[in-house]
Amino acid sequence: MKSGELNFNRLIDILLYQQNRYPKEDTLCDKVGGEWRKFSIYKCNEIADTFSLGLLKMGIKKDDKIAIISGNRVEWNLVDIAALQVGAVIVPLYPNMSEENYKYIFKDSKVKMVFVGDEELFQKVSRVKDAISQKIDVYTFDKVPEAQHWSKISGLADHSFMLELKNIENSIEENDVATIIYTSGTTGVPKGVMLSHKNVVSNVKSLSEFMPMGPEHRSISFLPLCHIFERMATYFYLANGTSIYYAESTEKVADGLQEVKPHYFTTVPRLLEKVYDKIMAKGRELPPAKKAIFNWAMNVANHFNPRGKNNPFYNANLAVARKLVFSKWHEALGGNVKGIISGAAALQPRLAKLFTAAGIPIVEGYGLTETSPVLTCNRFNNGGFYLGTVGAAIPGVEIMIDDNGEILAKGPNVMLGYYKKPTETREAIDRHGWFHTGDIGELIDGKYLKIKDRLKEVFKTSGGKYVAPQPIENKMKESQYIEQIMVIGENRRFAAALIIPDFAFVEKWARERDLNLTSREEVVNNEDVKNKIWKEVNKYNKNIGKVQQVKKIALISDEWSVETEELTPTLKLKRRIIREKYKDVFEMIYNSTNGQHFV
Repeated sequence: MKSGELNFNRLIDILLYQQNRYPKEDTLCDKVGGEWRKFSIYKCNEIADTFSLGLLKMGIKKDDKIAIISGNRVEWNLVDIAALQVGAVIVPLYPNMSEENYKYIFKDSKVKMVFVGDEELFQKVSRVKDAISQKIDVYTFDKVPEAQHWSKISGLADHSFMLELKNIENSIEENDVATIIYTSGTTGVPKGVMLSHKNVVSNVKSLSEFMPMGPEHRSISFLPLCHIFERMATYFYLANGTSIYYAESTEKVADGLQEVKPHYFTTVPRLLEKVYDKIMAKGRELPPAKKAIFNWAMNVANHFNPRGKNNPFYNANLAVARKLVFSKWHEALGGNVKGIISGAAALQPRLAKLFTAAGIPIVEGYGLTETSPVLTCNRFNNGGFYLGTVGAAIPGVEIMIDDNGEILAKGPNVMLGYYKKPTETREAIDRHGWFHTGDIGELIDGKYLKIKDRLKEVFKTSGGKYVAPQPIENKMKESQYIEQIMVIGENRRFAAALIIPDFAFVEKWARERDLNLTSREEVVNNEDVKNKIWKEVNKYNKNIGKVQQVKKIALISDEWSVETEELTPTLKLKRRIIREKYKDVFEMIYNSTNGQHFV
């Protein structure tokens, strides 16, 4: 499809655009009480319009702020579109944010209404509301005792306001603010990213030029809608007539895949890593003959050419491997998957290679909340992707690498600015209109962008040498023994690492050696385990420059998660939080005099 066919410039036009071209019966779908709810495009438009009329009756005006705090569900989209139709600005928030963050954001953005998913969130938001001197109406999507249900607003709809609604819709311009998305605040006070209708629509149009999704396809959605990656993907699917099915939860994605049998979906690298770990665990449990075939197929996949340029002999072997082994991967993903789009963090090149060789192409893209979000993306067609990179710039976007190696971007998708923060806006967008991403990269073949690290995550050792932790971490995580890793060493003599072992795999390894380890604490304190994981680290060290090599490790028994605040909602490391939490371990690493490579 060519973006020229998408003859709209505002997010509020997308539902009507689909209705005129793809009259679907399953535009938006979710699972409630064990049953799939399917909303046709006509029903979606009807509910959105009625809800908009209710908002007008309640006095909601242009530029009023409305927050949505909920898991993925159809109501999320309908409130989003309905509020945008009256000129309101959506402030999407993660359900697992702290109450302190809610308090700051409610006050900073002056939200007037908050829509929450369930009773737990209702209680959480009610506590925050009671703690601030600000009138906020709270509504729930689930029916919650003593709470106002979101349907109450639709019940207020006065159809005599229909002309006023249409006049308001006609007055909304493409450069008006559509949403304010607050950063996670891992490095300080959250900043509100202001995105216009044009910012997000430009991304939808650019991706529509080369992404193959259409009205004959289904997608399954499980990444949080409050993140611009999944939200923009939703608008993209709607514009291209692709049906959207929301998984019940990330824990039930596997069930959803079997029921929905999607053709495409978006994901983040950490979830792909978990899928890969499960595949490898099953492979290790196979009887000898089948295990030999499995290992042969994995070896074939590991030799897949990153540009898809493989000789006939290799292709013949790959065809056999796909039939004997990788067909099972397809079945696990529902049997119809044509492609996966990965974003939000760096994907291990090896994983992209393995899945693509298996006939499940993974294309990796790159962008930020400030860029609505996509800047670059690999394509699904041969010759349009380069595994190990995040692809070429999307149409309308320019990419430049400055003298410090920082990636700069310019295009219609670059944010309007940070809400009420002109100084920070000027620091992010220079006088020539280039947005400074804070990421370090290089262009391969003058076209394909390769991310090296976050500018703020690169650190100097006490000897003045630079260390980029992310590529090292991605390499080390190829080990079956390592679940998570964070490389440290800022202003220290050498690079070291905190490592969370893959406990299931390590415990199996220990049992085979008659090591009786009954708890995580026993695993991380066992000398044999420490020695084994150090050997794994040293194996990967050999392919890393001397300064970048990990010289010491400490094993951690904790599990890093979003809930315990070591990970962002897109499962990236919160390095500042982890450094603070394990500062005593850091000191042990650098003050240890035992002569060993682990503490």
